[in-house]
Amino acid sequence: MTAPSEELQPAVPYGTPDAPRIAVRGEARLEVDPEIARIGVSVASRGKDRRAALDDLTRRNAAVLDLIKTYGDAVERLETGAFSISPELKDKGRGERIHAYHGRVHITAVLTDFTALGELTTRLADLDLTRVDGPWWALRPDSPAHREARQQAVREAVQRAREYAEALGASLAALVELADIGAEHPATPYPQAAGGRMRSMAYDAAEDTAAAPLDLEPQRQHVYARVNARFTMTPPQL
Repeated sequence: MTAPSEELQPAVPYGTPDAPRIAVRGEARLEVDPEIARIGVSVASRGKDRRAALDDLTRRNAAVLDLIKTYGDAVERLETGAFSISPELKDKGRGERIHAYHGRVHITAVLTDFTALGELTTRLADLDLTRVDGPWWALRPDSPAHREARQQAVREAVQRAREYAEALGASLAALVELADIGAEHPATPYPQAAGGRMRSMAYDAAEDTAAAPLDLEPQRQHVYARVNARFTMTPPQL
């Protein structure tokens, strides 16, 4: 009877003397310009009572959203995240005596126009009690760069297998299998593209003179693709 552990092992087609098998790995690494940039905006407020803090937060949040929307098509996505309004208790004294209320709302904006990005981040950072984080550079999930990397990895696998076959005086006969790394057995995920540099800017009050727009240089993105390929070849000339 076959042991249970042996039954779980997949059969590996080693080929035959008339049709030897070649197993290779193809890899591709591309460096491309980013397609989008994401920034995070945190708007804060502080007041002696809850309503005052909430009113200030509502006003500042509306000002930030209105400013971002003026950039039109340069903004691909605009989303509001977490919102909070919380009391601050006095350090001294008995009981739960409230000293002030703090409000905060988080906004995320995704831009495709990097020229407008520098101006927008500067104008946002110039607003009262507003913090700007980012940018985080990235590619879209359906970016053509991912397809090009996968195709390049396949071509590299074919070229590598052909060179092995030619070294034996043979040639490739047929493709037996083509698979992503880890397709059959889960493995370490592929390396992801770097998110890019992050800046954090926060100012308490706006100046009368508008600040000069930041000069933001997009960070190049690294795209990886890896495949396993198995071929059969003609009998080698040994």
